[in-house]
Amino acid sequence: MSKNFHDNNAIYGSPKITRKLHEEGFRVGEKTVGQLMRAHHLRSQAMGKFKVQTTDSNHDFPLAPNWLNQHFDVCTKPNQVWVNDITYIRTRQNTVYLASVLDLFTRKIVGWQLGNRMRVALVSSALDKAYEAQKPDKGLIHHSDRGSQYASADYRKKLKEYHMIRSMSRRGNCYDNACIESFHSILKRELIYGGRTFQTQKEAENQLFRYIEFFYNRKRIHSKLGHLSPDRFESLYYSNLKQAN
Repeated sequence: MSKNFHDNNAIYGSPKITRKLHEEGFRVGEKTVGQLMRAHHLRSQAMGKFKVQTTDSNHDFPLAPNWLNQHFDVCTKPNQVWVNDITYIRTRQNTVYLASVLDLFTRKIVGWQLGNRMRVALVSSALDKAYEAQKPDKGLIHHSDRGSQYASADYRKKLKEYHMIRSMSRRGNCYDNACIESFHSILKRELIYGGRTFQTQKEAENQLFRYIEFFYNRKRIHSKLGHLSPDRFESLYYSNLKQAN
Protein backbone atom coordinates (compact mmCIF):
# COMPACT_ATOMS: atom_id res chain seq x y z
CA MET A 1 0.00 0.00 0.00
CA SER A 2 2.75 2.44 0.93
CA LYS A 3 4.59 1.62 -2.32
CA ASN A 4 1.47 2.30 -4.40
CA PHE A 5 0.98 5.59 -2.59
CA HIS A 6 4.51 6.88 -3.17
CA ASP A 7 4.84 5.41 -6.68
CA ASN A 8 1.91 7.59 -7.70
CA ASN A 9 3.31 10.91 -6.50
CA ALA A 10 1.56 10.66 -3.12
CA ILE A 11 -1.66 11.99 -4.64
CA TYR A 12 -4.02 8.99 -4.53
CA GLY A 13 -6.62 8.74 -1.80
CA SER A 14 -8.15 5.51 -0.51
CA PRO A 15 -10.48 4.87 -3.53
CA LYS A 16 -7.66 4.78 -6.08
CA ILE A 17 -5.24 2.98 -3.77
CA THR A 18 -7.94 0.34 -3.24
CA ARG A 19 -8.30 0.00 -7.01
CA LYS A 20 -4.54 -0.42 -7.45
CA LEU A 21 -4.45 -3.09 -4.73
CA HIS A 22 -7.30 -4.97 -6.41
CA GLU A 23 -5.29 -4.97 -9.65
CA GLU A 24 -2.45 -6.62 -7.74
CA GLY A 25 -4.75 -9.33 -6.40
CA PHE A 26 -5.37 -8.02 -2.89
CA ARG A 27 -8.98 -8.36 -1.70
CA VAL A 28 -9.43 -5.42 0.63
CA GLY A 29 -12.18 -2.85 1.12
CA GLU A 30 -11.87 0.90 0.70
CA LYS A 31 -12.79 1.50 4.34
CA THR A 32 -9.93 -0.72 5.51
CA VAL A 33 -7.50 0.96 3.12
CA GLY A 34 -8.56 4.36 4.43
CA GLN A 35 -7.98 3.26 8.02
CA LEU A 36 -4.55 1.83 7.18
CA MET A 37 -3.56 4.98 5.29
CA ARG A 38 -4.48 7.16 8.25
CA ALA A 39 -2.62 4.84 10.62
CA HIS A 40 0.51 5.13 8.49
CA HIS A 41 0.07 8.88 7.91
CA LEU A 42 -0.37 8.39 4.16
CA ARG A 43 -2.37 11.48 3.37
CA SER A 44 -2.90 12.66 -0.18
CA GLN A 45 -0.95 15.84 -0.77
CA ALA A 46 -3.33 17.01 -3.50
CA MET A 47 -5.47 19.03 -1.15
CA GLY A 48 -5.44 22.60 -2.40
CA LYS A 49 -8.09 24.07 -4.69
CA PHE A 50 -7.49 26.50 -7.49
CA LYS A 51 -9.97 28.96 -8.90
CA VAL A 52 -10.82 28.71 -12.57
CA GLN A 53 -9.23 31.51 -14.56
CA THR A 54 -11.38 32.52 -17.51
CA THR A 55 -9.85 34.22 -20.52
CA ASP A 56 -10.69 37.78 -21.45
CA SER A 57 -12.73 37.60 -24.65
CA ASN A 58 -12.86 41.33 -25.33
CA HIS A 59 -11.57 41.40 -28.90
CA ASP A 60 -12.87 41.88 -32.41
CA PHE A 61 -11.82 38.53 -33.88
CA PRO A 62 -14.59 36.33 -35.30
CA LEU A 63 -15.92 33.71 -32.93
CA ALA A 64 -17.09 30.15 -33.60
CA PRO A 65 -20.29 28.31 -32.62
CA ASN A 66 -20.26 26.09 -29.55
CA TRP A 67 -20.44 22.81 -31.45
CA LEU A 68 -19.33 20.78 -28.43
CA ASN A 69 -21.99 22.29 -26.14
CA GLN A 70 -20.83 20.30 -23.07
CA HIS A 71 -21.32 16.94 -24.84
CA PHE A 72 -18.14 15.56 -23.31
CA ASP A 73 -19.10 11.91 -23.90
CA VAL A 74 -19.79 12.31 -27.62
CA CYS A 75 -16.51 10.75 -28.83
CA THR A 76 -16.29 7.13 -29.96
CA LYS A 77 -12.60 7.10 -30.87
CA PRO A 78 -9.42 9.16 -30.41
CA ASN A 79 -8.87 12.44 -32.24
CA GLN A 80 -12.48 13.41 -32.79
CA VAL A 81 -12.50 16.33 -30.34
CA TRP A 82 -9.58 18.20 -28.80
CA VAL A 83 -10.16 20.70 -26.01
CA ASN A 84 -7.67 23.50 -25.46
CA ASP A 85 -6.85 26.03 -22.76
CA ILE A 86 -4.13 28.17 -21.17
CA THR A 87 -3.27 28.43 -17.49
CA TYR A 88 -0.57 30.28 -15.59
CA ILE A 89 2.10 28.96 -13.22
CA ARG A 90 4.15 31.23 -10.99
CA THR A 91 7.88 30.75 -10.52
CA ARG A 92 10.27 32.85 -8.45
CA GLN A 93 11.78 34.00 -11.73
CA ASN A 94 8.58 34.95 -13.57
CA THR A 95 5.04 33.89 -14.39
CA VAL A 96 4.83 31.29 -17.14
CA TYR A 97 1.91 30.06 -19.21
CA LEU A 98 0.97 26.50 -20.10
CA ALA A 99 -1.09 25.80 -23.23
CA SER A 100 -2.52 22.28 -23.28
CA VAL A 101 -4.39 20.14 -25.81
CA LEU A 102 -6.46 17.24 -24.44
CA ASP A 103 -8.10 14.47 -26.44
CA LEU A 104 -11.65 14.14 -25.18
CA PHE A 105 -11.91 10.37 -25.81
CA THR A 106 -8.68 9.24 -24.14
CA ARG A 107 -8.26 12.24 -21.79
CA LYS A 108 -4.63 12.23 -22.92
CA ILE A 109 -2.61 15.42 -23.16
CA VAL A 110 -1.62 15.17 -26.81
CA GLY A 111 0.24 18.48 -26.96
CA TRP A 112 1.48 21.20 -24.62
CA GLN A 113 3.79 24.17 -24.57
CA LEU A 114 5.20 26.37 -21.82
CA GLY A 115 6.20 29.98 -22.41
CA ASN A 116 6.60 33.33 -20.71
CA ARG A 117 4.08 35.13 -22.94
CA MET A 118 0.44 34.29 -23.48
CA ARG A 119 0.48 34.83 -27.22
CA VAL A 120 -0.63 33.06 -30.38
CA ALA A 121 2.77 31.37 -30.75
CA LEU A 122 2.21 29.55 -27.46
CA VAL A 123 -1.08 27.90 -28.42
CA SER A 124 0.14 27.33 -31.98
CA SER A 125 3.15 25.39 -30.74
CA ALA A 126 0.98 23.21 -28.49
CA LEU A 127 -1.35 22.48 -31.43
CA ASP A 128 1.56 21.71 -33.77
CA LYS A 129 2.94 19.17 -31.29
CA ALA A 130 -0.47 17.54 -30.93
CA TYR A 131 -0.95 17.35 -34.69
CA GLU A 132 2.49 15.87 -35.32
CA ALA A 133 2.01 13.29 -32.56
CA GLN A 134 -1.52 12.18 -33.48
CA LYS A 135 -1.96 12.91 -37.21
CA PRO A 136 -5.75 13.25 -36.88
CA ASP A 137 -8.17 12.83 -39.76
CA LYS A 138 -9.91 15.82 -41.28
CA GLY A 139 -12.91 17.18 -39.41
CA LEU A 140 -11.56 17.07 -35.86
CA ILE A 141 -13.45 19.51 -33.60
CA HIS A 142 -11.10 21.97 -31.93
CA HIS A 143 -12.80 23.44 -28.86
CA SER A 144 -11.50 26.36 -26.81
CA ASP A 145 -12.66 29.39 -24.90
CA ARG A 146 -13.02 32.75 -26.65
CA GLY A 147 -9.51 33.94 -25.88
CA SER A 148 -7.88 36.19 -28.45
CA GLN A 149 -5.10 33.65 -29.04
CA TYR A 150 -7.58 31.01 -30.26
CA ALA A 151 -9.65 33.53 -32.24
CA SER A 152 -6.72 35.26 -33.96
CA ALA A 153 -6.27 35.25 -37.73
CA ASP A 154 -3.00 33.29 -37.56
CA TYR A 155 -4.54 30.58 -35.41
CA ARG A 156 -7.66 30.34 -37.56
CA LYS A 157 -5.40 29.90 -40.58
CA LYS A 158 -3.56 27.05 -38.86
CA LEU A 159 -6.82 25.30 -37.98
CA LYS A 160 -7.89 25.60 -41.61
CA GLU A 161 -4.58 24.09 -42.77
CA TYR A 162 -5.14 21.18 -40.38
CA HIS A 163 -8.76 20.79 -41.58
CA MET A 164 -10.12 21.26 -38.07
CA ILE A 165 -13.55 22.60 -37.12
CA ARG A 166 -13.58 25.52 -34.71
CA SER A 167 -15.80 25.37 -31.63
CA MET A 168 -15.85 27.93 -28.81
CA SER A 169 -17.36 28.16 -25.36
CA ARG A 170 -20.02 30.69 -24.52
CA ARG A 171 -18.76 33.95 -23.11
CA GLY A 172 -17.52 33.57 -19.53
CA ASN A 173 -18.85 29.99 -19.21
CA CYS A 174 -16.02 27.86 -17.82
CA TYR A 175 -18.25 24.76 -17.77
CA ASP A 176 -18.23 24.66 -21.58
CA ASN A 177 -14.52 23.80 -21.42
CA ALA A 178 -14.65 21.89 -18.15
CA CYS A 179 -12.48 18.90 -19.13
CA ILE A 180 -9.31 20.82 -19.96
CA GLU A 181 -9.84 23.28 -17.11
CA SER A 182 -10.23 20.28 -14.81
CA PHE A 183 -6.89 18.94 -16.05
CA HIS A 184 -5.17 22.23 -15.25
CA SER A 185 -6.76 22.24 -11.80
CA ILE A 186 -5.60 18.65 -11.19
CA LEU A 187 -2.10 19.49 -12.39
CA LYS A 188 -1.85 22.39 -9.98
CA ARG A 189 -3.23 20.41 -7.05
CA GLU A 190 -0.93 17.47 -7.64
CA LEU A 191 2.24 19.17 -8.83
CA ILE A 192 2.20 22.43 -6.90
CA TYR A 193 0.63 21.20 -3.67
CA GLY A 194 1.44 22.79 -0.32
CA GLY A 195 2.44 26.14 -1.80
CA ARG A 196 5.36 24.70 -3.77
CA THR A 197 7.02 27.27 -6.04
CA PHE A 198 9.38 26.56 -8.91
CA GLN A 199 12.58 28.57 -8.89
CA THR A 200 12.86 29.11 -12.64
CA GLN A 201 10.95 28.59 -15.86
CA LYS A 202 13.33 25.76 -16.76
CA GLU A 203 12.57 23.93 -13.52
CA ALA A 204 8.85 24.34 -14.15
CA GLU A 205 9.22 22.96 -17.67
CA ASN A 206 11.22 19.95 -16.48
CA GLN A 207 8.68 19.13 -13.77
CA LEU A 208 5.75 19.61 -16.15
CA PHE A 209 7.38 17.22 -18.63
CA ARG A 210 7.79 14.57 -15.95
CA TYR A 211 4.25 15.04 -14.67
CA ILE A 212 2.46 15.12 -18.03
CA GLU A 213 4.49 12.64 -20.06
CA PHE A 214 5.52 10.13 -17.40
CA PHE A 215 2.76 10.33 -14.80
CA TYR A 216 -0.47 11.84 -16.08
CA ASN A 217 -0.53 10.20 -19.52
CA ARG A 218 1.15 6.92 -18.59
CA LYS A 219 0.23 6.13 -15.00
CA ARG A 220 -2.55 8.27 -13.54
CA ILE A 221 -5.80 6.29 -13.56
CA HIS A 222 -9.11 7.92 -14.48
CA SER A 223 -12.53 6.72 -13.36
CA LYS A 224 -14.05 7.76 -16.71
CA LEU A 225 -11.56 5.49 -18.47
CA GLY A 226 -12.47 2.45 -16.42
CA HIS A 227 -9.63 3.20 -13.99
CA LEU A 228 -7.01 3.08 -16.73
CA SER A 229 -4.39 5.65 -17.66
CA PRO A 230 -4.89 7.64 -20.90
CA ASP A 231 -2.04 5.81 -22.64
CA ARG A 232 -3.36 2.41 -21.57
CA PHE A 233 -6.90 3.29 -22.62
CA GLU A 234 -5.69 4.47 -26.02
CA SER A 235 -3.53 1.38 -26.48
CA LEU A 236 -6.43 -0.95 -25.66
CA TYR A 237 -8.69 0.88 -28.11
CA TYR A 238 -6.29 0.36 -31.01
CA SER A 239 -5.55 -3.22 -29.94
CA ASN A 240 -9.27 -4.07 -29.88
CA LEU A 241 -9.77 -2.31 -33.21
CA LYS A 242 -6.98 -4.36 -34.79
CA GLN A 243 -8.45 -7.61 -33.47
CA ALA A 244 -11.91 -6.69 -34.77
CA ASN A 245 -10.50 -6.15 -38.25
